[in-house]
Amino acid sequence: MKTFTVEEVAQHNKPNDLWIIVDGKVFDLTNFVSDHPGGKKVLVKIAGKDATKKFKQFHNDAIMQRVGLPMQIGVIGGAEKKEEAAPKAAPAPAAPAAAATPVISGELVTADQAKFGNGIPYGDPTWYQEWNSPYYNESHIRLRKAIREFADKELMPYCHEWSEAKAIPREVVKKVGQLGFLNAVSGAGTNPSIAHLMPYPLPAGIKPEEFDIFHEFICVDEIARCGSGGLLWALQGGLAIALPPVMNFAPEPIKNKVVPECLAGEKFIALAITEPSAGSDVAGLQTNAVDKGDYFLLNGEKKWITQGAYADYYVVACRTGGAGMGGVSLFLVERAWEGVEARYMDVMGMWGSGTSYITFEDVKVPKTHLIGELNQGFKYIMHNFNHERLGIVMQANRLARVCIEESYAYSLKRKTFGVRLIDHPVIRNKLGHMIRQCEATHAWLENIMYQIKTLPQESQPSRLGGPIALLKAQSTQTFEYCAREAAQIFGGLSYTRGGQGEKVERLYREVRAYAIPGGSEEIMLDLGIRQSMKKVPKSSL
Repeated sequence: MKTFTVEEVAQHNKPNDLWIIVDGKVFDLTNFVSDHPGGKKVLVKIAGKDATKKFKQFHNDAIMQRVGLPMQIGVIGGAEKKEEAAPKAAPAPAAPAAAATPVISGELVTADQAKFGNGIPYGDPTWYQEWNSPYYNESHIRLRKAIREFADKELMPYCHEWSEAKAIPREVVKKVGQLGFLNAVSGAGTNPSIAHLMPYPLPAGIKPEEFDIFHEFICVDEIARCGSGGLLWALQGGLAIALPPVMNFAPEPIKNKVVPECLAGEKFIALAITEPSAGSDVAGLQTNAVDKGDYFLLNGEKKWITQGAYADYYVVACRTGGAGMGGVSLFLVERAWEGVEARYMDVMGMWGSGTSYITFEDVKVPKTHLIGELNQGFKYIMHNFNHERLGIVMQANRLARVCIEESYAYSLKRKTFGVRLIDHPVIRNKLGHMIRQCEATHAWLENIMYQIKTLPQESQPSRLGGPIALLKAQSTQTFEYCAREAAQIFGGLSYTRGGQGEKVERLYREVRAYAIPGGSEEIMLDLGIRQSMKKVPKSSL
């Protein structure tokens, strides 16, 4: 790229010829002056000058990626060389001989592997920052790098734009499918029987036989770092909860047709359980399907269905038998069938994820589209509940961490009363409470994932159902606390859509979408205790 001197840039200091410097890069803003949201005068004041400090005071990195870099015309001469030479000019002190090399899953790792990310304290999990961990190996490190590079380039700069448009471009979903991300988060990655139906390999060249729950976690965690629940759910909110029943229990012809299309990002699938009068009380649903001989006649309504507004397929829970959980069945219903209608719902957050209201009016469902056995649908729903809730925990805790990362970084540069925000004890207190809750939740999550990786699969529902329910409540309450405190730290910026407080403002609106779906906090807390009561020794009664 072309190089310039500071003196050359200084000559371009008029509204019709306006250059600036940010982080050693030279930008020509001449054609942007009239479009600048802050007005022309703001740019004229810094015309021909180094605007690094001012830029970072008012903008986030996404603005640089999306708006700034296309206007870059060069660099300040020697800037790149100086950055490379800096370590030689001021070498870091040698580590003490007794210092331990970080260990990941029993293996020594290099310094580059051990330290990953932008370095904001607690902005990433501890194993990213030179802490030992028994859970991760080289393949996890490789995956972490690949997903972050993709997210930083293809997703994060556009989250605000997509959120405001309330739509994620379909080509983005296809890119994510090609990356192998949809394989990873749908349960296909850890399901050997589905490997032949995956249209693309798992991400970062991970082999199916080595892929585990920690790989899935890294994929979710790194995409969640974009700070947009709406993006996450637009990519996989319906897929992660609707495709597992198809993969595990649907007839082979249905499985062979639907699974590859959805994992490729070519088609969308949604789980249609919740109704206007039946949310967490799944056994109380009223949508019904009547046996008509050659087909079932489906009637009813579903509400708050993620990805439902644009889904091609619906996994529908309906009543085919008597009252209660014993009379529920699952069907695969196609959007194109007569009598199926879905419309967008205007909701608080998660914009772009296709939250919908769906009606089924005399829909003829072929008997070949029954998933599993008749009246056994409740069992199939429960089969995936732990995985669904664990996915919510993964997302919620990284979104809480995003609030920490954004707040910590902002508090280092924002000054009030002559000092940085972080120099105020009250701000450090807020950050301390945010961090302690997030780190505790993360440690509990890793512990439970290790049980999923090592315990016999048949024993997991009864042994882990209660702890996962409690962890879901822990994670969403932590997320809510961190979003609230981050909003206080950002002040008015968190009340404005876009700009430096973009992520915090958006996440504050999205908290409820984590605290309620998948089982509300109140029900999760109660379930956790009720499950524990089953294990009380008889001698204690």
